Amino acid sequence: MTEVRVFPVEEERLKAYVAITFDHCFVVRDLKVINGNNGLFVAMPSKKRKDGTYRDTAHPLNSQTRQMIESIVLEEYNKEIQKTGNPISNAKIPMSNECQSSKRDSETSSE
Repeated sequence: MTEVRVFPVEEERLKAYVAITFDHCFVVRDLKVINGNNGLFVAMPSKKRKDGTYRDTAHPLNSQTRQMIESIVLEEYNKEIQKTGNPISNAKIPMSNECQSSKRDSETSSE
């Protein structure tokens, strides 16, 4: 991930909407930070179907990727809340150089 944008909200269970960018070229919007029974977690973007159920529109294909996304998103959410002191903010949060190095690695390997 090369960028995480956190949009905190003041609701009982929903704490923020999040947009994540991969390799400066692919964005996934409408992830949600939810305060569940066992603490905060990240819900993937979903769409309501005709039968009333919800289906993820974008999601990781394995648990390792899900854990990576969730840990980075929750870390950036916590930083944003601490930084602003105000849960309502639309700050753009660029990722560290360490995370951006994966872009350079992927570009090098594709040559």
